[in-house]
Amino acid sequence: MTRRRWIILLVLGLLAAAWFGWQATHRPDPAAAYTTQVIGTGALRESITANGIINPVRVVSVGTQVSGTVAKLNVDYNSRVAVGQVLCELDPSVYAARLAASEATLANVTSSLALTRANAARSAELFKQNYISRQDYETTQQTAASATAQVAAARAQIKQDRTNLGYTIIHSPVSGVVISRQVDLGQTVAASFSTPTLFTIARDLTAMQIEAAVAEADVAKVRIGQTVSFTVDAFTGRTFTGTVRQVRLNPTTQQNVVTYTVIVGVANPDGALLPGMTANASFLVSDHQDALLIPNAALSYKPADYKPAKRRAGDMATLTVFVLVGSTPEPRRIRIGASDADNSIVTGGEVHAGDHVITAEAGKDGKKGLVLGPPGSGQPAKK
Repeated sequence: MTRRRWIILLVLGLLAAAWFGWQATHRPDPAAAYTTQVIGTGALRESITANGIINPVRVVSVGTQVSGTVAKLNVDYNSRVAVGQVLCELDPSVYAARLAASEATLANVTSSLALTRANAARSAELFKQNYISRQDYETTQQTAASATAQVAAARAQIKQDRTNLGYTIIHSPVSGVVISRQVDLGQTVAASFSTPTLFTIARDLTAMQIEAAVAEADVAKVRIGQTVSFTVDAFTGRTFTGTVRQVRLNPTTQQNVVTYTVIVGVANPDGALLPGMTANASFLVSDHQDALLIPNAALSYKPADYKPAKRRAGDMATLTVFVLVGSTPEPRRIRIGASDADNSIVTGGEVHAGDHVITAEAGKDGKKGLVLGPPGSGQPAKK
């Protein structure tokens, strides 16, 4: 064998020895095959979320009982009004003419009443002297009574026409702010079959309420007096607070989703909240301090080769999680309580603070950088 071949074999042998040596010293840690987090203690706030519309607590719709053309318009949007203030006036000419006709009718039937009463008095004297028959006497008495009724009817018609004439002037029933105006100058208002709404007045814009739609799965967690925090898109970064005042029993179903309207009272001293704004509300259900927290991702992780044991009757309320002991995942039975978006409270079971719970297997999602390494490098639960 030539010297050149010996050199090649020697180089190949050295390379093989180096490769086996590197493999022996750089063998991957089995623990690095898992993503882990450290079970710790901390605070957890359990809450439910819902959206709703902000409206004034007291809103009054002002309408009209008579039809007509708007002749005067005294207020506009955002106008502040007082009780009894004239908001608008309808053209009164038609109703004034009806009132004049009724007054003329009353004068006519009043004069007829005087004549029939005189005839009735004369016929009574003649009947006493047997100059007229009883039938003639009773006819004159009936005519007088009928004239009396006609006068009463004419007076009632005058009262009705005078009232309708008064209805052409629209007064504010409350003090507040005009938040809606449905009519304009010269517009014809028809009130034949229903009362049209002319104005909407909010009595007090410093006291608002949220009409939140809460899902049926969460409504049992809502109670009167519960604290609610919410945000609106108009004020980014500002959080408002309110209190639950009412849970309405009338459900609403849309696309097979059942919701209940929950009324949340809100103070609005600076007038920042406007009617119609959308509130993103969070109802505080419970607030836990120094609770043992486990990440929610650990509750759904199961090894591919895991075969769960048959549960006993007392274990139906427990869940199985896997704790990394050395390089081996060990199943542990736990019970959980309240939860938020990230963690759940451990109310009992076989885990303790400081345990490294497995949340996933490294590389399962095809991304790099998610392997947190051995147990000592795991991320702790949120505190």
